[in-house]
Amino acid sequence: MQAGYRKYTFQFKFEAGTSRGVLHSRDSWFIVLKGSRDENQSYGLGECAPLPGLSIDNVDAIEKELRILCNQINAGQHPTFSPLFPSIRFGFEMAQRDLSHGGKHLLFPSKFTEGLTGIPINGLVWMGDFNFMKKQLKEKIEAGFSCIKLKIGAIDFDKELELIRMVRKEFGPDDLEIRVDANGAFKPEEALDKLKHLSAFQLHSIEQPIRQRQWEQMAALCERSPIPIALDEELIGVADPADKQKLLSIIKPQFIILKPSLVGGFAASEEWIQLAEKQGTGWWVTSALESNIGLNAIAQWTYNLKNPMPQGLGTGQLYTNNIESPLIIENGELHYRPETKWKLKDLLKK
Repeated sequence: MQAGYRKYTFQFKFEAGTSRGVLHSRDSWFIVLKGSRDENQSYGLGECAPLPGLSIDNVDAIEKELRILCNQINAGQHPTFSPLFPSIRFGFEMAQRDLSHGGKHLLFPSKFTEGLTGIPINGLVWMGDFNFMKKQLKEKIEAGFSCIKLKIGAIDFDKELELIRMVRKEFGPDDLEIRVDANGAFKPEEALDKLKHLSAFQLHSIEQPIRQRQWEQMAALCERSPIPIALDEELIGVADPADKQKLLSIIKPQFIILKPSLVGGFAASEEWIQLAEKQGTGWWVTSALESNIGLNAIAQWTYNLKNPMPQGLGTGQLYTNNIESPLIIENGELHYRPETKWKLKDLLKK
């Protein structure tokens, strides 16, 4: 097997606001694996998509780490992975599975990849000023989404409450599921009060109300919150199975959210799922701003997990220069159209 990598910069269609700042572009690195005896020159493609400020990956050192990995593979050695670069572990898992299935980007064949069924997803509403968020909400509802996820914590909290109140006046909880994601924006001392205000709108859940690594405060919130709490950033950087079990048993969240790019791949995510299910904690999967390459792999894997909840896989339309793929969104579901061809020429240029 031979290995190489490519860097690609994706440009957002708009200013993508989070509680940690605004994103205009993001870099991904793609691992390319080729079989050494493959006469047809098929290849496996895997995306390493760290998020600065959120991933534990050191983005400045990722190319050095990728060179080490590729040199090991090209020398016929068994590859080793640093726990400090979970995005590389995920990219390699993806590329290896793609190659082993013929290099056709069909990593987990199913009725989903045959185009026979879709995956329910939430419609993502990005942070911004009130009018921008209101415009997105209207677009998502008109597009047929029955589950909306609002990123909150960047504008005035009363304005955010007003936005949710506006939606709830028209759509009750039986008509529209609303999730909110604070990305750790609330201070521990104010979080419970804000959760009580939000609970008036019968929300499905809130993701990461306070910043990670505050287990005692998060555990208290999970015990007292009138809204189910989902851990997201809290899982990043926790790799040892014993530490995963400890986190779940101390905090006792209602849900966890799996982002394979950020927690170290499919196997690492499945380990989280198994531990969560043992203690009755729910879960769902979310993409982490990958291109359509990464989103495709995550979606195929997610479908085979058979979780009926809406998943967080609606980030494939964020970029002006995304890779053209068979993935489309229709009526609040992600679908794979096998008759549509991948267009990868620009990505694979040296």
